[in-house]
Amino acid sequence: MWIADGWKDYEVIDTASGEKLERWGKYILVRPDPQVIWDTPKANKGWKKKNGHYHRSAKGGGEWEFFDLPQQWTIGYKGLTFNLKPFSFKHTGLFPEQAANWDWFGEKIRNANRPIKVLNLFAYTGGATLAAAKAGATVTHVDASKGMVSWAKENAASSGLGEAPIRWIVDDCVKFVEREIRRGNQYDAIIMDPPSYGRGPKGEIWKIEDAIHPLVKLCAQVLSDKPLFFLINSYTTGLAPAVLTYMLAVELKKFHGHVDSQEVGLPVTESGLVLPCGASGRWEAE
Repeated sequence: MWIADGWKDYEVIDTASGEKLERWGKYILVRPDPQVIWDTPKANKGWKKKNGHYHRSAKGGGEWEFFDLPQQWTIGYKGLTFNLKPFSFKHTGLFPEQAANWDWFGEKIRNANRPIKVLNLFAYTGGATLAAAKAGATVTHVDASKGMVSWAKENAASSGLGEAPIRWIVDDCVKFVEREIRRGNQYDAIIMDPPSYGRGPKGEIWKIEDAIHPLVKLCAQVLSDKPLFFLINSYTTGLAPAVLTYMLAVELKKFHGHVDSQEVGLPVTESGLVLPCGASGRWEAE
């Protein structure tokens, strides 16, 4: 497992009864987590001192209950600054476990000794975009949500990367890649964080089990002659790490490289265990 253990401003304090107790800067949140199936006592005092609690509804979805939580605040990671705010479906605008991947590809970019162009698809609020830009890459950030792209721009400005070579694109990711193929544009690295299910700006339905392999096949066509890496993140339980490995190995076999796929996770302070948070597949050049 790849563990995001470099955080100072974030931690999973405890897990119990389907929920995780987290510290985001100086604020404590309780959020549901489908992986927390164990029923252990909520002994940590943080459970009673929370600033926000997301309650899942039996009908699907849920709602926040707040106890002295600001509408927006920031946390930092290795020189990057992220603006956080609680919004629908339990999220805060950041997936801290992805720091394990930021560290990995940041080092690859810094050590490449050549200009690196990165394509970040389903780029959300820009965690991976900023990590790549800070490492020295030129980044194309693509997301179908105008609001998320605006949020990512705010994070870039807060991180001192407002003038970094980042191209911000609001578009359906599949259609954007198809146009890049026609335009002959190429990239040295691709990052994608596709949702399990979603809709494009014009109502296009995305279902990861059906769409991910065709997209990887498409993306292979925009890779440069000497690609550096290809990263896929998945939060879909049906896509095991081995599936990610197979897809990348099949579609990138013409390039010289190797694939490794693992679960990603976050250390839990109270128990010393690691909370699994999805999986990542990494192809890297040899």
